[in-house]
Amino acid sequence: MGGEKAKRTYLVVVDDSAEARVALRFAARRASKTGGRVEVLGIVEPQDFVQFGGVQAAIEQEQRLRIEGVVSAAIGEIIDESGVEANIIVQQGEVVHTVGDYLAGREDVAALVLGAAPSGSPGPLVAHFTGNDAGKLPCPVMIIPGSLGDERLEQLS
Repeated sequence: MGGEKAKRTYLVVVDDSAEARVALRFAARRASKTGGRVEVLGIVEPQDFVQFGGVQAAIEQEQRLRIEGVVSAAIGEIIDESGVEANIIVQQGEVVHTVGDYLAGREDVAALVLGAAPSGSPGPLVAHFTGNDAGKLPCPVMIIPGSLGDERLEQLS
């Protein structure tokens, strides 16, 4: 097999939850240990209501900026710490469908890394991607418990 081997990519979906940061930290450490890279997907969800066009656009832009800020802040410290190459993507859409569409045809993605809430519902992405359609995914799903501390994350990654 000639040529340069494509880097293994870990896709992390990030919002402003603590468990998303745990998943990002795990993915960055894993990528660092395997010579891989991290892709961080932030999703701006459409509003449930329809406002006047300008107001709707302003709300969505505000949400996009907030998500970009959350992603940048979370990734900055973690990437600096791990030295891993990272790419930040912000897309608009319903979360589950956006992640599914993003993964379609992405053979470089080695794993979808999701953080599960420490208690209660694990979150819509974990529930969906480990449910009925789990067998149709183009890559494995890694579910990182949101309750894991740094030392344990280091052991596991």
